[in-house]
Amino acid sequence: MPAMQDGTDATKTEQGTRRFRQKRDAILAAAADAINEQSAKGMTFADVARRVGLNTTSVTYYFKRKEDLAAAAFEYTLDRLMEMLTTALAEPTPQARVARYVALNMNRLARIERGEETAFAVLSDLRAMEEPARSTLMAGWQKVFRATRALWGPAPSRAHTDLYGARAHVLLENTFWLPLWLPRYEPDQYDRVEARLFDVLAHGIAVAGADWSPAPIDLSGPEGEPGRAAFLFAATRLINQLGYRGASVQRIAAELNVTKGSFYHHLDAKDDLVIACYRRSFDTITAAQSRADAAGGSQWHRLSSATATLLDLQFAERSPLLRTTALSGLPHDVRDAMVERSNRIARRYAGTIMDGIAEGSIRAVDALIAAQTLMAIQNAAFDMRKWASTMPRERAIAMYASTILYGLFDDRMAG
Repeated sequence: MPAMQDGTDATKTEQGTRRFRQKRDAILAAAADAINEQSAKGMTFADVARRVGLNTTSVTYYFKRKEDLAAAAFEYTLDRLMEMLTTALAEPTPQARVARYVALNMNRLARIERGEETAFAVLSDLRAMEEPARSTLMAGWQKVFRATRALWGPAPSRAHTDLYGARAHVLLENTFWLPLWLPRYEPDQYDRVEARLFDVLAHGIAVAGADWSPAPIDLSGPEGEPGRAAFLFAATRLINQLGYRGASVQRIAAELNVTKGSFYHHLDAKDDLVIACYRRSFDTITAAQSRADAAGGSQWHRLSSATATLLDLQFAERSPLLRTTALSGLPHDVRDAMVERSNRIARRYAGTIMDGIAEGSIRAVDALIAAQTLMAIQNAAFDMRKWASTMPRERAIAMYASTILYGLFDDRMAG
């Protein structure tokens, strides 16, 4: 009898452990959804509890503080990324490794679409986390970045190290960008999307022999209300660095050495600030596109000139473009309006690419998908400004742009 009792106790313990893990996983999945909709700082225990049918006290049994829950959700994302990268790294060549990583991401999104898996938390708020969680999470992100860079194998030179770093960042950002535009396709088209996306990533947009000779585009214009431009620039930098919730009104005012009252002189509320920053960013991108068209030349020249000009803005940090990471803090209707404006800009890029294909200056690619890869790199380039500062600006722009314009396996910029 005692042996049977021991077995029963062991079974109960195992069942209890399984139930604990299942409930914890459900809470983490709910937290990821909340983070993706509201940002880590906007997430609340009450909202997470509601999503899993628990009360707030039950959630605190698993995670004592909201920051602990957010950190655990981010750790889960980093662990999953490392799992996919480890699988991809087992392939024999850089092309096969990148193709495998893209396929794993597409398969994951297909499972989410079918309701077989839940989305994991986007990593936009890592820098806004409190210590010591922030340092731990950033170390995890660096591990993911190094593993992604390793998809191309050992770098034979410092120039190749720089190029592989740019490639790793662009690959990661394009997989992070996928959920924003993939829902426009029917699930049975995902295989086709994967093939066309990898074609752009592998071979680029440029035709064989296309020169890299972009012309700088003058984006200067009327200053508008005195001080407003500087205010929006400072806010954009902080929101890019810390996320919507992390960039408080107090911090933005301190960045400019002004009072909070000055903030409300320019804008009525923080949501108004983010909307104004987005509009300025979108207007800047549109100006680059329209002025590139006005300057004339081949469609390839127009596309490369607009791309180079916008990357220069991101690397200079003086007047950067607002990243899409701030969208999670906005009301749904405002967020949808901002996404629609982003889509219109992407369609304009697609039009340039289609015209370039027709005239023979751009390679035959899926223009809609290629346009989204361009949106991803200009959106994310702000995070590479430290990398860009280690080399002449023109070289950094050419190297980073080459990842999409010439493909992830073209070494011309490492020469």
